[in-house]
Amino acid sequence: MRALFERDGKPVPGIGETLLSAYESGLKRPGPEYLHYLCSVYRVEPVALGYDGPCICGHGHRMPGVVRGGLQEGQADSPPDSRELWIKPLSDPSVDGGEEDENVLRRTLLQLIAGSTVPMNESVLGAADNIRRRMDDTLVSTTVSPAMLDHWEEAAASFGRQYMNTPPMRQLCDVLLEFSTVRQAMERHQPMDLQERLCALAARLSGLAGIIMIDLGDQRLARSFFRTSRTAADETGDRALRAWVTAREALVPLFYGDPREALNLAKKSRDMAGQTPCAAKAMAPVVEARALSMLANSGGKKDVVDQAKRALSRARAAFAQMTPAQQEDTVFGYTERQLYFHQGDALTRLGQTIEADLILEQALEKYDGDLLDQTLIRFDQAQCRLLEGDGEEALRLGVDAVRRVGEGFRTDIVLRRATDLAKAIQAKCGDLPGLQTFNDILLSPAPSAAEADA
Repeated sequence: MRALFERDGKPVPGIGETLLSAYESGLKRPGPEYLHYLCSVYRVEPVALGYDGPCICGHGHRMPGVVRGGLQEGQADSPPDSRELWIKPLSDPSVDGGEEDENVLRRTLLQLIAGSTVPMNESVLGAADNIRRRMDDTLVSTTVSPAMLDHWEEAAASFGRQYMNTPPMRQLCDVLLEFSTVRQAMERHQPMDLQERLCALAARLSGLAGIIMIDLGDQRLARSFFRTSRTAADETGDRALRAWVTAREALVPLFYGDPREALNLAKKSRDMAGQTPCAAKAMAPVVEARALSMLANSGGKKDVVDQAKRALSRARAAFAQMTPAQQEDTVFGYTERQLYFHQGDALTRLGQTIEADLILEQALEKYDGDLLDQTLIRFDQAQCRLLEGDGEEALRLGVDAVRRVGEGFRTDIVLRRATDLAKAIQAKCGDLPGLQTFNDILLSPAPSAAEADA
């Protein structure tokens, strides 16, 4: 394999007895490029090595034409000493083109900095997915200084602090450019301790990209980034990190209408966390309660309400065991204001409006900035008013919430919640005065940040 990489002009691969042994024992899986070369060396298809799917090269490794020299279909005889293994050049976009994908994100970032509105388009989505796929390829084939790792880890922590107050498209570009830099470092052989830190960093950055994709409304890419995050986290053996990834991943089905899947992922996250005091140990039961509340609201069993409240009680107990640093981190930890907000959301869906109102008001008081969560809290408050029969007040709160959202923040998740509220008001109260205006606002361009503040 080393000789073939050298002949093809590629950097020396990090293949060795240890990695091959890990492939043979099933502890690791080769990426698409390594699998291609392994199949070429052994002259078998991926299934013969225990892997599903065709090879990325697009041709069979046991078919005529794989070996040059000797008799080949449609070619004259070649002298015996000219036999060589022929490997078709790789043209898969996940293998090359990394610099161009970064350029797509840089151009998008410059447009956003200049004040332009840049929608999610094919080139941005393609660049995002290609960067994620290249990280998948390098996770199993991976020197960087501890100081540089310190810098990258601080950058990731900074992204987490900025998450609530940075327009999603802007932050996605920043996160993925850093993610791509980490991937390039992982292509080279690393000492064990640095490799583990790189994997943990990759897991956090990929998980954050998945969170942003939820906000932008692309659940397919959100799931893909969480899958990459799981792969990286599994390399670390860090229970808290693995549980965090799974708890965050549970938000995809939670927000896209599959509460049973969200419930299963939340329970899986809780089991992973075990007795380790961490963010996921508090976050997972909250997701569990929110999923149960959705099931109760859609005609689930009556005892679901009690199950949800018990889950919220476990979340509060777990939150009290977290460190102060974990309680201050919005993305990679779990804050008190998030706990209040998510409890209020679950209680609203359960129809416990009096208790929900109190908790949601406390949550709103604890937020300084963090526009996205504040907007969602206001939608929950509007839903409480509607459940109590006050459709006009629900409509007023909904209109106020949407008008506060400036350009760059009127994401899919905000519009989805606003649209659901409008439909619920229509179903319960009919055509209230102002309802059509509310729907028109949802279809109109978002105001600039200055207009929203005014």
